[in-house]
Amino acid sequence: MKILVIGGGGREHALVWKLKQSKSVETIYCAPGNAGIKAVAECIDLAVNDISGLLEFALREKIDLTVVGPEEPLTKGIVDTFEQKGLRIFGPDSKGAILEGSKVFTKDFLAKYNIPTARYASFTKRGPAKKFVKSIGLPCVIKADGLAAGKGVLIVQSMEEAEQAIDLIMKDKAFGTAGNQVVVEEFLQGEEASFIAFTDGVTVLPLPSSQDHKAIFEGDKGPNTGGMGAYSPAPVMNEELTKRVLDEVMLPTVRGMAAEGRPYKGMLYAGLMIDGDRINVLEFNCRFGDPECQPLLMRLNNDLVEIFNACIDGTLDQVKLDIDPRPTVCVVMASEGYPGPYVTGRTITGLSKAAKIKDVQVFHAGTRSKGRQIVTSGGRVLGITALGDDIKAAIDRAYEAVAAITWEGCYFRRDIGYRALARLQTKPRAMVGIVMGSDSDLPVMQDAADFLASAGVTFEMTITSAHRTPEHAARYARTARERGLKIIIAGAGMAAHLAGVMAAHTTVPVIGVPLDASSLNGLDALLSTVQMPPGIPVATMGIGKSGARNAAVLALRILALNDESLHDKLVHHAEEMAEQVAAKNRSLQV
Repeated sequence: MKILVIGGGGREHALVWKLKQSKSVETIYCAPGNAGIKAVAECIDLAVNDISGLLEFALREKIDLTVVGPEEPLTKGIVDTFEQKGLRIFGPDSKGAILEGSKVFTKDFLAKYNIPTARYASFTKRGPAKKFVKSIGLPCVIKADGLAAGKGVLIVQSMEEAEQAIDLIMKDKAFGTAGNQVVVEEFLQGEEASFIAFTDGVTVLPLPSSQDHKAIFEGDKGPNTGGMGAYSPAPVMNEELTKRVLDEVMLPTVRGMAAEGRPYKGMLYAGLMIDGDRINVLEFNCRFGDPECQPLLMRLNNDLVEIFNACIDGTLDQVKLDIDPRPTVCVVMASEGYPGPYVTGRTITGLSKAAKIKDVQVFHAGTRSKGRQIVTSGGRVLGITALGDDIKAAIDRAYEAVAAITWEGCYFRRDIGYRALARLQTKPRAMVGIVMGSDSDLPVMQDAADFLASAGVTFEMTITSAHRTPEHAARYARTARERGLKIIIAGAGMAAHLAGVMAAHTTVPVIGVPLDASSLNGLDALLSTVQMPPGIPVATMGIGKSGARNAAVLALRILALNDESLHDKLVHHAEEMAEQVAAKNRSLQV
């Protein structure tokens, strides 16, 4: 096969590297390519947006498959043009690529198909946009509607910043025609994750989770870039969340696009914000992420040509991904000044030394050849990508390779993967879940928390309601065992069905604590908690604080059945209670 890869960045180097491994590939061309790609493919001096030139080349050379890396040619209709000439090409057509090409379209689409996303409004004039900022509150997010090379999203902290951002986009045209419209949306708390999948318009086949670092400075501070590093998998995504993203985001999107007369084939990339069990779509991209592509392809063992053909032919349901279980990390090395003005033409040294490190791939992004030397030619210059037995080993290996490479003005973040490390270094997973129906219940349920803490038992506290948030309550119980919980303590007042809801949706033991929240002094909650139907067992405690404490004691007794150290703490607790009684007796004798 003859393959043409369109693009010249780190993503395209990774694609060429992976495609080169296919037994069916004879020749790979890349337009325009870079110095690293030049070593494994024939680079063609054609720009990514020169669609007529690329078409002419593909027809002349009888290209069997074209793979499009960046978003610009996709949104400009390169797939439409190639397919009209009978050429096979991987990626969505212009009607599908609008998911990335227009943030206004995407937000309206998400709202129409009830796919979770932040509250928003779109505007063609600055005045109404600024007025909406006041109603939505601060901080908030201002987005240019069109393509802006990953830099058209501004997070603002004050009204002054918001007005400046809107003027920058719509008046000063900092992002050109991309700023003809803006989206103003609420700021979401949480942790970002990238969910990237292959699709043939019906089947969605997800790659492992990944996470990138958009901001230029460490700690995710400063202006957004195209991406300063990435890693896979992202610990924030567990199996339950992955299934929910498929069911609540990816499949509804593919089906919705088909219903809109925009059948979508290619890569579908959802940028997500994860906050506990809340999922919101931040954006869609219509191609592989960059730099996420680099670590993801290093983990993929499949023949990439076969997957691309299955997407084109509508046979993706016959493909099963083979993923290397080892984590991967990519550290981007950039030119000083990026994402602002930067100097190019700086000589790069140490590439050969870095390439010799085991399980490391040096993917070129902004490089070109100058005689026998390789020099910088862009903002993001290299993506140093490494495999490791665990995330820390992958990070250490990537930075070992980074240390071998240098050029004048070289810049890179030193904290890529820090969120993953933080999750690994946090306290052990909670063993007991303390659930309450309202924040007003916290002073009572705190007694359970305090006792567990004194015994060294890890716990988590959550507010959820059987009546006001029934889906959340059921999901909390349903995922309890997977998240490591051994016992749930549920406290609620009035007609308290919270403990019963928990017990109905989990096999984890549930202890109910009735609370005094009405004129009946908690008797209504007691009866509601204790009277469960057959097959829905709830161990019911007394009303109020004493009940909350006893719930924690019972939880400790259950856990102590398989943990001798916890049994010792129960013995110590009993001795303490006996001593308290003895102390009171002694005080009476005085």
